[in-house]
Amino acid sequence: MPNQLVFATNNQNKTLEVRELLAPTYQILNLLDIGCEADIPETGDSFAENATLKSSYVVQNYQIDCFADDSGLEVEALNNEPGIYSARYSGARGDYENMMFLLKKMEGISNRNARFKTVISLIQNDVNYIFEGVIYGKLRTAPKGDKGFGYDPIFEPDGYEVTFAEMDLAQKNKISHRALAMKKLIDFLQSN
Repeated sequence: MPNQLVFATNNQNKTLEVRELLAPTYQILNLLDIGCEADIPETGDSFAENATLKSSYVVQNYQIDCFADDSGLEVEALNNEPGIYSARYSGARGDYENMMFLLKKMEGISNRNARFKTVISLIQNDVNYIFEGVIYGKLRTAPKGDKGFGYDPIFEPDGYEVTFAEMDLAQKNKISHRALAMKKLIDFLQSN
């Protein structure tokens, strides 16, 4: 039977990505699976602080080892906005609204450099471990592709001529910021 580990998220897309990355060694449960309906506040000033707030909440309230991530898009020309506010950049919690708000802010700006960043906090046996993944790319001027979520339709990773939203999950899972951070987490879990 695989080991159980809680991923502190309600995002089904993230859960699917991570389950695929950690199968068959780990059975990944999300917040719904453990009956956690709390909206865990992300009040930190960094991705690492927000990830740790979420993993700590689960460990303290459910007494089960947990990992959580905080991810976002950082745009060079906007002083790394939206950053930790990626999910609510437009003031609304909607992928399309956030993406359109960002594209509007980027109108007329030639520097399209951006990066996706994921920071994972794993709390295991009361010790907090941090893992980070970053992928660099450029912002498109219009969305393309219908896969993925968030800003995927406007993010073209360096070395590719397609957006994340044009890649299938297997291809994205090889190169994404979350995949890079997860690889570090997996390597850690397998070596301990």
